[in-house]
Amino acid sequence: MNRALFLDRDGTLIVDKVYLADPAGVDLIPGAAAGLRHARTLGYKLFLFTNQSGIGRGLHTLEDTHRVNARMEELLGLPRPVFDAVCIAPEAPGQPVVYRKPSPKFILEMIAQHALEPAQCFMVGDSAADIGAAHAAGIRPITVRTGKVDPHTLPEVAEKSIPVFSDFAAFAATLA
Repeated sequence: MNRALFLDRDGTLIVDKVYLADPAGVDLIPGAAAGLRHARTLGYKLFLFTNQSGIGRGLHTLEDTHRVNARMEELLGLPRPVFDAVCIAPEAPGQPVVYRKPSPKFILEMIAQHALEPAQCFMVGDSAADIGAAHAAGIRPITVRTGKVDPHTLPEVAEKSIPVFSDFAAFAATLA
């Protein structure tokens, strides 16, 4: 299958604890593991795509982020690696953008590398940046209400009729 889910981390799979650097602070959003397991069973490739501006701001290190991701994978309890690839965008606002969402660079690279069909790919997240990355890459955006912002307040959601789900598990249950 040539389909995939691109998943934001904070506010989508784990509770958003701004600039999380301590693996002990990782709390899964209920249903995240079941949703990922269901998507995998259906043949979806899984890609983690996370902005981590705390690195660029000097608040924590890339290694801290790797430890947080490892703890998340441990708590998910799924066969590793959980994700086919991981993109950690370390840029802070105001720094030159390479991967920081809404840049579509990572999504476009994975589409090419894995011969994915864009019409069969989704970007699941909780922010305008997630929506922007999806649109720029030509894939479908999905928003969840488990982040810091209610997606219904984002103009992009209303203007473009972007689906909003209570959480990732609710979206994953709709996959076929």
